[in-house]
Amino acid sequence: MKRLTTLASIVGLVTALALVLSSGVTDVGAALVGAGWGALAVVVARFVAVAWAGFGWHVVFPRGAGPTLRDCIRLRFVREGINTLLPVAQVGGDLIGARLLTRRGTPGGMAGASMFVDLMTQALTQLLFTVAGLALLVHFTGDGPVVRTVAGGVVLAIPALAAFYVIQRRSGHRLIEGALSRFAAAREWRALGAIDVLYDNLRRLYGNHARVGGAILIHLVGWIIGTLEVWIALNAMGHSVTFVEALVIESLAQAVRGAAFVVPGAIGAQEGGLIALCALFGIPAEAALALSLVKRVADLAVGLPSLALWHVMERATTAPSDAVSTGLAAIRARLGRRPEHAAPLATTRATAYGFPAGRPAALSPDNEPGALQKCA
Repeated sequence: MKRLTTLASIVGLVTALALVLSSGVTDVGAALVGAGWGALAVVVARFVAVAWAGFGWHVVFPRGAGPTLRDCIRLRFVREGINTLLPVAQVGGDLIGARLLTRRGTPGGMAGASMFVDLMTQALTQLLFTVAGLALLVHFTGDGPVVRTVAGGVVLAIPALAAFYVIQRRSGHRLIEGALSRFAAAREWRALGAIDVLYDNLRRLYGNHARVGGAILIHLVGWIIGTLEVWIALNAMGHSVTFVEALVIESLAQAVRGAAFVVPGAIGAQEGGLIALCALFGIPAEAALALSLVKRVADLAVGLPSLALWHVMERATTAPSDAVSTGLAAIRARLGRRPEHAAPLATTRATAYGFPAGRPAALSPDNEPGALQKCA
């Protein structure tokens, strides 16, 4: 996977550089300078969009059983920074965000389930956003190569999204449990208890239709907020586009970024996609490349502080396994059993995740802060 990511990064960089050279470095630079105040406004819009996405994540939690809105927003920035700036195929940040959520006091099963539900609602709303942009593009330009290409991508995305949802339901539970059992062979596979916890929480979250529906609505609004980046930047460069035209460009450009998830930052893919999409509305290639550069400035402006926040949160929090170990030691002391610290190393590692040594545990959704880490 690392080799594939490295190769994809090299190809993306070469593609982006070739596009800039073919469009003229001077022309692209002039268009970028022409954005002026628009670049700052795009950065502000990005901050608002990421914070709003944190609100969408917070909504999926049952009332009184989840983290604070402040924690969700902060961790959503961490997720954004990691996925945007690090070579993690746009999902590593989500796993890290869920793990950090357990260090803020949320049980591991609930943290992991919330991450999956949040990813599902974001993917679903992005698909709806793309379909809306595609319909508007057909209205403006009729059929064409871009329309057919995007329509083909949508056709492929629908079953993939459906499969992602099915995996999170009961049938997916059985598939994953069976695969892990075969992998473990005759050995005891303690992560199965953690998977039970995860799926119990997934059922709990998906069962609250009002909250899932609210998250979908919030994320839809979030994609529209992202349209401000295109609308502001292009108008600041002197290209008069309507908000609806900007929505078409943004929705389909995000689809291109999603399809190029293997390439860190979708470098090269974003530039090529924006050139093709902007051309449909008479916007020259140098302006499209300048728009991409403005978006990358926003990536850095949001991502770098988010990575710094990640570093601070990693240092400031206490691992959940430590808290669980301490609690179990206190319980054993009251019951007259041997304290946790006196157990052999192997036993200590087992119980540090909430599984008593020597026998598998049947876990409830609320007593396993480290469930997500074991599933990973």
